[in-house]
Amino acid sequence: MNEPFILCDGLVKIFQVAGLEVLALQGLNLSVRQGELMGIIGASGSGKSTLMNILGGLDRPTAGRVRVGEHDLLKMNEIELTRYRREEVGFVWQQSARNLVPYLNAVENVELPMTLAGASGRAKRERAEYLLEMVGLFGRSKHGLSELSGGEQQRVAIAVSLANNPSLLLADEPTGEVDSATAKIIYGTFHHLTDELGLTTIIVSHDPGIARHVERVVSIRDGMLASETRRSTRVQENGTEASGEAGAGATEPVMEEHFEELVVLDSAGRLQVPKEFLEQFGIKGRAILDITDEGILIRAASVDRDAPELAAQERAKDERKRTQREGGRSMWDRLRGKKK
Repeated sequence: MNEPFILCDGLVKIFQVAGLEVLALQGLNLSVRQGELMGIIGASGSGKSTLMNILGGLDRPTAGRVRVGEHDLLKMNEIELTRYRREEVGFVWQQSARNLVPYLNAVENVELPMTLAGASGRAKRERAEYLLEMVGLFGRSKHGLSELSGGEQQRVAIAVSLANNPSLLLADEPTGEVDSATAKIIYGTFHHLTDELGLTTIIVSHDPGIARHVERVVSIRDGMLASETRRSTRVQENGTEASGEAGAGATEPVMEEHFEELVVLDSAGRLQVPKEFLEQFGIKGRAILDITDEGILIRAASVDRDAPELAAQERAKDERKRTQREGGRSMWDRLRGKKK
């Protein structure tokens, strides 16, 4: 079995904020194969951006192990990490101002990382033009950024991230500032580049809809992997549609997408069951595991199933006591009125 390209084992990250310790990652495990296009989703504060910064060599974990390719990031010093960021990782940020230099045109922006790495001459210009063509901007290389749309600027940023031929591409909310039609083009660009260049691409997003554009999505909650969704495309049974080829009357198979949601089982045997599943079946605190012919059944413990009914009974009892107290006060008030 091939070794994963990215391996995170028991990652822990603790931040010090105003004298308090904030646990951003708590024993996170993740593996990513080489050449994979995947997404990471989670709410704000879930730990997804912290994980991306660690994979990109921008931050170090407090504990655990993280390896990218042949690089053990925890054993690298600052000089080695700087070289790793410059040569092995490409970054695409949500804000174009963080990706691009405003007074340079498209091709000059793509050339800049190569210039900083010591490249010069015709080969530099040819590679910059090639990358712009790869992201669908052939003929736009001499355009200034103000002459490009937001989606085109983001594709220039993708070309910039590839300038030094990285093996890992990290994108943080790359479609956060564009409309849905442009987002689809940008996701298509990531697909094309991942396939053509053999990149490993990780896209961080808050949008669960990213599952339609990548091979799989992992969800992070409270600093740990909570679930995983895998996308597959299958031929619809007995489904065909016109191919559009003139005069042929030919048909082609109808493809349909299937999504499989998986829960995560960690090395200690713990399951991260999606919160909505637990709420739907009233499971909280404790659960009962039953062995069935189809596998393991998780159901609410009897004490937890009875809890809502018991709580309702207690509320009804409190309401009766309150009504009785109020009735007693009203009677006392009437008696006082008669005495007067």
